[in-house]
Amino acid sequence: MIRDELGDLSLFMVVAEEKSFTRAAVTLGVSQSAVSHAVRRLEASVGIRLLHRTSRKVSVTDAGEKLLAALKPGISQITARIEELRMLGDAPKGTVRISASKPAARFLLWPKISGIVRDYPEVNIELNLDSRLNDLAAERFDAGVRLREFVSPDMIAIKIGPPVSLAAVATPDYFRKHGVPEHPDELDHHACLSLRFNALAPAYDWEFEKDGIEIVKKVSGPFIFSESDMCIDAAREGHGIAFVTEQEVENEIESGALRRVLADWCPPFDGYHLCISSNRQISSAMRLVIDRLKYQE
Repeated sequence: MIRDELGDLSLFMVVAEEKSFTRAAVTLGVSQSAVSHAVRRLEASVGIRLLHRTSRKVSVTDAGEKLLAALKPGISQITARIEELRMLGDAPKGTVRISASKPAARFLLWPKISGIVRDYPEVNIELNLDSRLNDLAAERFDAGVRLREFVSPDMIAIKIGPPVSLAAVATPDYFRKHGVPEHPDELDHHACLSLRFNALAPAYDWEFEKDGIEIVKKVSGPFIFSESDMCIDAAREGHGIAFVTEQEVENEIESGALRRVLADWCPPFDGYHLCISSNRQISSAMRLVIDRLKYQE
């Protein structure tokens, strides 16, 4: 193997994992054209197509799959050794500004960014806790954390967590008094604790799906909150049914403080992603954050 091809092989692996030349370029901190050129050069060298390219996605050919299977063990060991050496040299530095909702910050960001600032004292992280969909460029954020469905087309989305399920919960006493809904339409007769993530936007509709049937409910109740933690507090106090991510209430469900209903109408969906402007320059500190947060399936 010619030495120059080692770098091309590494780039090919990242493109195959990301299924996107653009996301691979962000992960590597290089231009998209450099990634595309490296893969074309590698394909020319081995004499066979390694990737299928369409306007929407990138997938690996059978030959590419065989090459990946051979490369992964060796490249992983090399990458680990290089990272160890890199930590002995110039360390990442600078400030990274991230906008995220409280649940995403608590369950996904904090366990990782807490370790980052311990390992790299010259890295500072500003975390803005806000459930609304900020204009990242206008408000000078380096990145934002959003559910996949809220990622705009001009953003690069890097998966940072597992699939997410929503959970409709209330106290057992509330259900004793008002009955247990077994179908989303029965929520019309219940006190529902709503969320409005933007003061100018309507309250968030509750979405359900089962056996290919999708139902969107416009619910009503005594409270509308801008943060899910207050919604959960209200549910604990018996004010009605909250509709939040399962992870936020798993302890209350396990302890019996809250009871979950309509679980069969709440399938998992694509979870949280770190969003970065596609034309934003990636600093060493931001690249470190991306590496640490990236979800390993």
